[in-house]
Amino acid sequence: MSDKTDVKKFQVPQEEIEKQKEFTALANSVLTAKYPDRTPLAMVHTYGCQGNVSDGERIKGMLEKCGYGFTDDVNEADLVLYNTCAIREHAEDRIYGNVGALKNIKKEKPDMIIALCGCMMQQEKVSEKIKKSYPYVNLVFGTHVIHKLPELLYNVLSKSKRVFSSPESDGVIAENVPVRRDGNIKGWLPIMYGCNNFCSYCIVPYVRGRERSREPEDIIKEAKELIAAGCKDITLLGQNVNSYGKTLDRDINFAKLLKMINDLPGDFIIRFMTSHPKDCTEELLDTMAQCEKVARHFHLPFQSGNNRVLKEMNRGYTKEKYLSLVEYARKVMPDISLTSDIIVGFPGETYEEFKDTLDLVEKAKFTSLYTFIFSSRDGTKAAKMPDPVSREEKGKWFKELCDLQESIAGKRTALMKGKSYRVLCEGYAKEGIYNGRTGGNVMIEFPDTDGGKSIGKFCTVKVTEPLTWIVRGELEE
Repeated sequence: MSDKTDVKKFQVPQEEIEKQKEFTALANSVLTAKYPDRTPLAMVHTYGCQGNVSDGERIKGMLEKCGYGFTDDVNEADLVLYNTCAIREHAEDRIYGNVGALKNIKKEKPDMIIALCGCMMQQEKVSEKIKKSYPYVNLVFGTHVIHKLPELLYNVLSKSKRVFSSPESDGVIAENVPVRRDGNIKGWLPIMYGCNNFCSYCIVPYVRGRERSREPEDIIKEAKELIAAGCKDITLLGQNVNSYGKTLDRDINFAKLLKMINDLPGDFIIRFMTSHPKDCTEELLDTMAQCEKVARHFHLPFQSGNNRVLKEMNRGYTKEKYLSLVEYARKVMPDISLTSDIIVGFPGETYEEFKDTLDLVEKAKFTSLYTFIFSSRDGTKAAKMPDPVSREEKGKWFKELCDLQESIAGKRTALMKGKSYRVLCEGYAKEGIYNGRTGGNVMIEFPDTDGGKSIGKFCTVKVTEPLTWIVRGELEE
């Protein structure tokens, strides 16, 4: 859906947003009458990626406008909402287990509302399973109607009936939805939604819809709001940020957007995820090198180092192309920190082909990796492929990969000893110990020697003890 003339079909009309404000007021009046002596409490728990976390902040923003306060204790909650993830089978199993555990709480508190949303709920088979097997769940809605939460909630509150809304859609963009940020130091900033890549193992295009980019003016407006609120770490989000701008009828791409945000006044750092190698350009890497606020960290998933497997995955690049991007990135940014995603045991993958992945890891020298054993997803092409290698055998490959990366990571962090880094102090790792990240996204812990004054500020930290995945250091004056 790359036709630029179709861009407006994704936009939720402002009239619809205003309509939801009316439902917000109606829901608020119902809750005020139902809880005259106290503020009703909502527990919102988000699973999965940063995109889901960003959705969760908007969900909480709408619930707050409806009249809810918030709690982390399910036993205190008058509304429990799980924002779900469908990327792997384990994530789905956790959801079913947690929803099942609510049954007895619901018996004790029959007025409690149980709501489920997110990627799992966009799948018809899941929605039907919830409807039939979990009759105590009140509200189920998919990824394309999040902005309609006030209306859906009001229907549950006023009609005392179960509400299900997971319409098929190419996707929407809803602007001017209230947001309740989880913190004021780090901020999530969606720049686009959906995916057009259809990697053969991935469910995302089916539950998130087609690629659609937000207008740059809306993104810049939200970035300014984050900066004004004191945010020091802004992460730009999209299923494939490198495709940004393809659905917009103007001369804009991700590199140009990155430069626009970099040029905003203020002291902050810019991160982004996730990137796709097939759409990564030298222009983007050059822009990263030229922008002083852009973190020297590039998360570029390669998934497999074997070209036959990459073709079966429908990834659109080769091992050689990926390594050429790594080479160019290091040429223009010698201090770049690279991280990536890898799937071990894709259907039909042989051990000889897996060794190509090990070879790529050895050559790329990643700071860290997110590694997963293949998880079949119903509805994807890979789910129908022959998969003769046992889970046990794949586990052996997985360990070999992790051992290799652990060795590489340990050598990389050892080189950090004695060096000083600009670090955003994000809070406490434990009592008396700060934690933060370098520009290269390496976690660093250091003692609080200033009574909490560094939290939310950039400071200089000297590395004293490099470990495998994190480093420890000391605050410099």
